[in-house]
Amino acid sequence: MPPAIAALIAAGAIAATVAGYWFSLQRGESLSATTTVAGIVTLALGYAAAQGQETVALAGAAVVLIVLASRTELHGLLKGLTEPEVESVARFAIVALVILPLLPDAQYGPYGALNPHRIWLVVVIVLGLSFIGYAATRRFGEERGILLTAVTGALVSSTAVTLDYARKLRAGGEEGALVAGIALASLVMFVRVQLVAVVVAPRAATSLAVAMLPALLVAALMTLWAYRRRNDGNQQHVALGNPFDFAPALLLAGFVGVLSVVAHWAIAHYGDRGIAVVLGVTGLVDVDAAVLTLGGMAEATIDGWTAGMVLAVPILVNTLVKAAIALTVAGSGKGLRASAPLFAAVVASAAGIALAELVR
Repeated sequence: MPPAIAALIAAGAIAATVAGYWFSLQRGESLSATTTVAGIVTLALGYAAAQGQETVALAGAAVVLIVLASRTELHGLLKGLTEPEVESVARFAIVALVILPLLPDAQYGPYGALNPHRIWLVVVIVLGLSFIGYAATRRFGEERGILLTAVTGALVSSTAVTLDYARKLRAGGEEGALVAGIALASLVMFVRVQLVAVVVAPRAATSLAVAMLPALLVAALMTLWAYRRRNDGNQQHVALGNPFDFAPALLLAGFVGVLSVVAHWAIAHYGDRGIAVVLGVTGLVDVDAAVLTLGGMAEATIDGWTAGMVLAVPILVNTLVKAAIALTVAGSGKGLRASAPLFAAVVASAAGIALAELVR
């Protein structure tokens, strides 16, 4: 049909909908937008299919079907949310689905080190982890929610988990569980990096495992120790507050931007001559990026054993950065206890590396 006829049909459907609402309102009946929205969307999907957009029409129909089939569960979920929580979800939707796609994925600034899209992605990750922790705490309780978020969050960013938990420690959260969560996040990071190295830089996997095994064992023991020290009977709960606090997220994003400039400066000035320096500075920003950097180097550049030992440098540097974050953000007393597992892991791995080099 010509577009004018399609427009007339759409106008008629909207007029019928308005009339139906008006009569329902006059009779005092309960009003629901579900049927109306589904009808208009169905009409729009039919128009899209007729215009040759079959893929869009099929995908849209599948989404509508899923939403309608899940409406009872969605209604129950919405009834359990408070008004601040709904507003927080809306803010996160703007941050992740509106601002992030609009930012250019290109290099700017000194040495082309600043990528607006990737830096804002840090904000999205931190806020997303904060909301996951908020939801997990409401669903499973403070203690189990903390540990669950530490595991899942560390798969994305153990630094973001450390920052978020240090902030909760300062606010008066349950110390034993939060300290255990910080240690557990680093433990997951050690395992994650080892698996990435096996896939991306297999020649470095063996020596990296030798270097990281002491840190892994110490982190596991310290996690267990902190968890056993939690206060079951006299637990002091902290108010959940706003799940989307922008200040820590923006702080970490700025930190990543500065360190990215430093890393690119090191690469520009040292290149392959200072691989350890380059990887160490890169690891301040992203441990996985350091692994990928090493994996992209030619095998002739560095042998397998040295590669693993060099790769341990950014992991330990990153762990020290997280220890410093926990120490400063959580405050003197709590920060010292929160950072102790991280400092202990670094010392253990440093001693292990020294012993391995001595024996070799």
